[in-house]
Amino acid sequence: MTQPEGRSARAVQRAVLDAIGVLLPVACVGCGAVDRAVCGRCRVLLVGAPPYVAERPGIGAWAAVRYEGAVASAIGAYKDGGRTDAAGPLSWALVGAIAAALHGEPHGTIEVCTVPSTVAAMRARGYAPVDLLLARRGIRPSHVLRLTRAHEDQAGLGAAARRANADGALEARRPLDGRRFLLVDDVLTTGSTLVEARRALSVAEGSVAAVAVLAETPLRRSSGHGGLTGDTP
Repeated sequence: MTQPEGRSARAVQRAVLDAIGVLLPVACVGCGAVDRAVCGRCRVLLVGAPPYVAERPGIGAWAAVRYEGAVASAIGAYKDGGRTDAAGPLSWALVGAIAAALHGEPHGTIEVCTVPSTVAAMRARGYAPVDLLLARRGIRPSHVLRLTRAHEDQAGLGAAARRANADGALEARRPLDGRRFLLVDDVLTTGSTLVEARRALSVAEGSVAAVAVLAETPLRRSSGHGGLTGDTP
């Protein structure tokens, strides 16, 4: 497709979306404005930010955006509000973090690994949020991890409680024999889930080359839980 043709196709797409917005108005998942699933202003917040490294005790990750403001609202609506119509812009943000995490790595030598959702979360949502974002960009993860036991939703737990909740909760489905993985998750808070995923892969003789997440929660001091924790995702 030539550049003029590409611009023409995008103009037609915008016109169609505008027409749909008039007939079937929808609120932006980020700011609530009556526009599209993600309005232009919030789209810039999601896609325009360069990925950066977020460090947590025991693990670091490439994160596309910070989990705050309109970004937090958008991710929350997508994960727990059934707003899968926001998957497109969110998936582009996640892919940006993935590209940064894999920069310089030999092509085709690293598999993508996601953290499995609990049965309760899958039943409530009807989809796995991270897997759906990856599918939008044509990325198929290797489902090599599984839950070994039921555990609480991490949201609302402090740093120590998150570590205890995640400890020993995952295992590999089979020996991994030197396979290398990019761990991908949605929101990085304390890092306990990703540390546990890395442990489970290591026990099965796999390794983690890098970690990429959609958003990172800025750390703050918490008086009620002890140590560092994040704003609840």
